Amino acid sequence: MALKLETINIPHLPASLPVHVALYRNVQNSAFLRQQLLAGNAEFEYAFIDASLIAESFRKLGIADSTKDLLIVKVSVSPEITHDSVAAQLESSVEGTSVPFDDMTLSEISDITKIKKLYKLGALPSPAAKPDASQPHQDEARRRLELSMLGAIALRGS
Repeated sequence: MALKLETINIPHLPASLPVHVALYRNVQNSAFLRQQLLAGNAEFEYAFIDASLIAESFRKLGIADSTKDLLIVKVSVSPEITHDSVAAQLESSVEGTSVPFDDMTLSEISDITKIKKLYKLGALPSPAAKPDASQPHQDEARRRLELSMLGAIALRGS
C-alpha cells in the first residue's frame, strides 16, 4: 500500500516551510519510534502523536509503546526536507498501515469520551463515531463539540 503523505502549506507560515502529515493505523513498532525520539536521533525529528487523543498525547511526548494509531507531522525547516525525503524516511521506519489524513479517518480514531473529559465538555451531546447523512443532528453535535474544544484550547493555551 502506498504512503498517503500530505504536504500542506499553512497560511501563516512562509511557503518555504511546508508541513508534511501522515496518518497510520495498526502501528507495530511504536516502542522503536518512541525510543528514537528519546535518544535524540536526528532522523526521527518528527512529531509522533497518538492519534486517539492528539492534545493529551502531545503533552506526554507524543507516543507510547502501545500506540496503534499514529499521526506524524514534520515541518520542512531546510531545503533538504522534502515530500520525497519524508516519504522515504517514513516508509523505511514506520511499520503500520498508511491511511488518508482526513476528517473521516480522524473521526474513526478519535476517542470522543476522552476528548470530552479532557476539555470538560461532558454536558455536550456526543456525535456518532462515523458521520451519517441521514442524521443531520449528528453534524450539529460534531460542530458544537469541535467549536467548544477549540475554544477550550484557545483559553488554556494547549
